[in-house]
Amino acid sequence: MDEIVIQGGRRLDGEVRISGAKNAALPMLAASLLTGGRFCYTNVPDLKDIESIRQLLCTIGAEISETPDGLTVDTTGLNDVEAPYELVRKMRASVLVLGPLLARLGRARVSLPGGCAIGARPINMHLEGFSRLGARITLEHGYVQAEAETLTGSEIFFDVPTVTGTENLMMAAVLAKGTTVLRNAAKEPEISALADMLNAMGARVSGAGTSTITIEGVDRLIPATVRVIPDRIEAGTYMVAAALTGGCIRVLDADARHMKALIAKLRKTGTDVDPGEHAITVTGRRPVASVDIKTLPYPGFPTDMQAQFMVLMCIANGLSMVSETIFENRFIHVLELQRMGADIQISGNHAMVRGTARLSGAPVMASDLRASACLVLAGLVAEGTTRISRVYHLDRGYETIEEKFRSLGADIERVRQNPKIAGGSGTKPVSGRTSPEN
Repeated sequence: MDEIVIQGGRRLDGEVRISGAKNAALPMLAASLLTGGRFCYTNVPDLKDIESIRQLLCTIGAEISETPDGLTVDTTGLNDVEAPYELVRKMRASVLVLGPLLARLGRARVSLPGGCAIGARPINMHLEGFSRLGARITLEHGYVQAEAETLTGSEIFFDVPTVTGTENLMMAAVLAKGTTVLRNAAKEPEISALADMLNAMGARVSGAGTSTITIEGVDRLIPATVRVIPDRIEAGTYMVAAALTGGCIRVLDADARHMKALIAKLRKTGTDVDPGEHAITVTGRRPVASVDIKTLPYPGFPTDMQAQFMVLMCIANGLSMVSETIFENRFIHVLELQRMGADIQISGNHAMVRGTARLSGAPVMASDLRASACLVLAGLVAEGTTRISRVYHLDRGYETIEEKFRSLGADIERVRQNPKIAGGSGTKPVSGRTSPEN
């Protein structure tokens, strides 16, 4: 199993190019199931989650090949409607194939995704929405079975904004008869990107990016060529790295319009943030001012940046309050930060962070994707050596993270434990990524 080893304390400077957004690419790839033909995708990140959705699409019958610019997906010969547990368990976003399969083939069988480290994320709102469109939903043996001779447009109200629920229902509705209105819909940029792709395929989707999305059903769709939008969470992680280390990083291919809440909070810490048309320049300043944050659905402060921003607060002057309103278990990383000397007290969904003069390198363990990123950031600013285990989580959402940080001046490398040394600590460097051990 891989580890990441960091010698902290270096200022980071330079340029880093942001990859395509995992959370945009996944629903876009799922949308290829809506019609037969050859889709072309560019700016697709090389991540474990992308590999998982590729495996799933191929299992259903799609043919996928790599190109110099991305991927081509040919969905002409779909021959299955089942997303099996072995694949869905690797990635919850696999449930996104439910809507497209139901819309195109009239039936789908998808494994229930189950829980995850950061909290329960049930799909009941997806299923209620499909029922409103006229689908018959049954649950048995851990699978969702959905069937419908014809989907019919309807008004669907989400109890709370749900990103994958909005995406799943939007994809199902594009081929339904009549008009569907999604109310209290999620507003994330990834949803707008999916709507743009659907419209390029001949769909009629309006209102994406607002709380009300209207879909006028069409009879047929055509394949499209699409470019995946930049990853705002990856960009935010490198922006926080600049603030943490007191460096100056030019974040290329980042879209400041997607990160207004994070930029506002960084500026309150005293960090200089200069957005350009295709890049954002971030310069860290000392001292770092303490700032309270509260995670909220987009356009509020993103839950996926909470852990990374908390590291910045660990070295800030004074007290800050971090409130998590999206996921109930998203403070798992706090215990690891405490091992590194962070002064953090948790009360319910609130974490009180008292800034300290320094963090100290230590052996720590990642629990989820964003917790992994926060521990890398902590290691970069800590004194001494930090060893992070279970870093396969990083490979789900960060492309070549060690190489990118090394290009900025970080002393960071990935090592693999030597399996021949049972119970030992022998390691060796590796250049590539490995699959998670499950």
